[in-house]
Amino acid sequence: MKKLRIRREYDKKNDVTLFQGDCRSLLKQIPDNSAQLVVTSPPYNVGKSYEKRRTLEEYLDLQREVIRECVRILRPGGSICWQVGHHVNGNNQVVPLDILLHPLFAKHEKIAGIRLRNRIIWHFEHGLHCKFRFSGRHETILWYTKGDKYRFNLDAVRVPQKYPGKKAYKGPNRGNYSGHPLGKNPGDVWIIPNVKGRHVEKTIHPCQFPVEIPAKFILALTRRGNLVVDPYLGVGSTAAAAVLFHRKVAGADLKKKYLNVARDRVRRAERGMLKYRAMNTPVYEPPPNTPLTTSPFAKVAKRRGAVT
Repeated sequence: MKKLRIRREYDKKNDVTLFQGDCRSLLKQIPDNSAQLVVTSPPYNVGKSYEKRRTLEEYLDLQREVIRECVRILRPGGSICWQVGHHVNGNNQVVPLDILLHPLFAKHEKIAGIRLRNRIIWHFEHGLHCKFRFSGRHETILWYTKGDKYRFNLDAVRVPQKYPGKKAYKGPNRGNYSGHPLGKNPGDVWIIPNVKGRHVEKTIHPCQFPVEIPAKFILALTRRGNLVVDPYLGVGSTAAAAVLFHRKVAGADLKKKYLNVARDRVRRAERGMLKYRAMNTPVYEPPPNTPLTTSPFAKVAKRRGAVT
């Protein structure tokens, strides 16, 4: 098997491009109408160790530039998938970034045909506990296409039916199985654990992208050999997913230590040794009536007459 061509500067002959530096510099190297998919999770501008805290206006100005370049490099029929959370200002006020970023994409509708197809909810169930508001347990992914004739291979990302043995009880299909033989549409709410603690994919990055998210988009929106671009590559979850499914990929990050991890993950994916959570793996549910699932306070609350 031919070894992957991995380079630091973009070339269309590359299988993988891992660029160290500002993503705008990488994007400028990529010709117009080259990428079938741009999928990324940009920094949320909340002051994490891997990002520089900017004013909200500065942050949006930067995103405006990056989005413009992503639209330029995107092929007709291609897709952009932008996964974001929320910005928290100095007053502890939540500012949903997808609402602020949508107009930056929408401005490209008339000239480039950029149109929103889905606003997907990524529900990760666990995280930090808030004291003065409800704890955040989801983020959003904005999926845009360039034009109305776009690739969408639903069969590649179907999930198991809840009731696979269910049959139609009336109409012309009465008595036949009502579900699709390959499974159902996964919908626009994806329950995927975030990469924390003992997650099999955990590396040195504090806010790591689960492989399953870019993998779903790669399978549904691209073909084998297409170019996938991740402007904010981090430790290479998108790159690893692209290699797993035989797509070309280009991505950038400012930090060499993250790109070193990305390169290692790409090589592991190439050899079939990548550690990742398989798609559609059910979230583990511990059995009932065990010390882990039984409240130690239940008996005390019951004695006090509290509602449990």
